[in-house]
Amino acid sequence: VQLVESGGGLVQPGGSPTLSCVVSDFTFSNYGMSWVRQAPGKGLQWVSGISNGGGSTWFADSVKGRFSSSRDNAKNTVYLQLNSLRTGNTAMYYCATGLFNYSHWGQGTRVTVSS
Repeated sequence: VQLVESGGGLVQPGGSPTLSCVVSDFTFSNYGMSWVRQAPGKGLQWVSGISNGGGSTWFADSVKGRFSSSRDNAKNTVYLQLNSLRTGNTAMYYCATGLFNYSHWGQGTRVTVSS
């Protein structure tokens, strides 16, 4: 199983990048997916989850209303749309398979929010 995130980089405050995670060698459409982040010097923080069909999404209170998630099961890809970014959102963002027990992780994509 391989997960490859992309879409990170240097973003200005208020920016709205979209992160992508492509999953291979996995029955993608059978599983929920999650996004987890780690800010510099801090622990892992759950950000978002999406059901296997994409009909249900969940978000941490800190990002609710600003972030959104979707998936394309035909492309084995899950997305995280980050809106209205703040400097405090600087982190490495990881996608993971599953909603509670994460069996597989990607290598992460770094989002740096700075002017």
